[in-house]
Amino acid sequence: MMVPLALMVLGVLAAAMAPRLMARSDWPDREPVLALWVWQCVVAGVLLCCVLAMSLSASAAWEAVRSPVFGLAPRVVVEAYALQGHGPWAGVLALLLACGGAWTAVTLTREVRAARARRRQRRVELLRRAPLLPGEEPRAERLVVLEGDRPEAWWLAHSQLVVTTSALRRLKGSQLDALIAHEQGHARARHDLLLYSASALAVGFPQIPVFAAFRDQVHRLVELAADDVASRRFGRLTIALALVELNEDRGVFGPCPTQLAQVPQRVDRLLSPAPRFTPGRRLRMTAVATLVPAVPLLVAFIPGLRALT
Repeated sequence: MMVPLALMVLGVLAAAMAPRLMARSDWPDREPVLALWVWQCVVAGVLLCCVLAMSLSASAAWEAVRSPVFGLAPRVVVEAYALQGHGPWAGVLALLLACGGAWTAVTLTREVRAARARRRQRRVELLRRAPLLPGEEPRAERLVVLEGDRPEAWWLAHSQLVVTTSALRRLKGSQLDALIAHEQGHARARHDLLLYSASALAVGFPQIPVFAAFRDQVHRLVELAADDVASRRFGRLTIALALVELNEDRGVFGPCPTQLAQVPQRVDRLLSPAPRFTPGRRLRMTAVATLVPAVPLLVAFIPGLRALT
């Protein structure tokens, strides 16, 4: 049966070519939300290739799997896949892909648990630095202010922003509101789930280029998307100045680590914005990206569709 092999070849090509094509494009910085959707569709297409190849290979190897997969299919469709005439490679391929799926679930669970542990640690640290007074009831405040010499701000939960007094001294006018809007953009879009998934795939399969590129680009694009959310409410200059005030003392506007090098790039993008796509072009690109996961389905169903025609 050539369909599982065709699906694997398609998945390998997508995993190898997608990062190169996206790296050569300059539009993701202009449309970060659209770029995130394109990346998710590409990764979903690669994973769907693996899932379909695993299902068909397992169906060819074991009758116990074949019955649920092809239980409602007409006999002519089952015969079109020629499931009976395959060697032991079908079972080996199915087992390898099943192990990959199980390992993906393990790494995702590990990422989620690690993130929850970090969040609990931050809550403990917050209570240590800002303990409740006698008789005070714990409340989920929108903003929590801590004494601190370094300008810092971080999102602790879906409705709580923690900032230091140094950050408040630096943030002027509506810059604090812009910072809150930036963090709310992360929370409303559930960027945390996207980051967990991207990290789990990259950690679980470090040799696959598309997963490593997906993780790196997601970390960058979610910040750009949140910057755009804040800029639409308070202006690009406001959020750009807030980024400068929060990060100026960290040396990010000179030689700095890679994870901090994005800050000056974000500021330049806000101060010198490139024109956005027209709504029609965004809609067309969204539709094309949505069709990417449909390609593996079409490849998998070709024998059955031919048999029915």
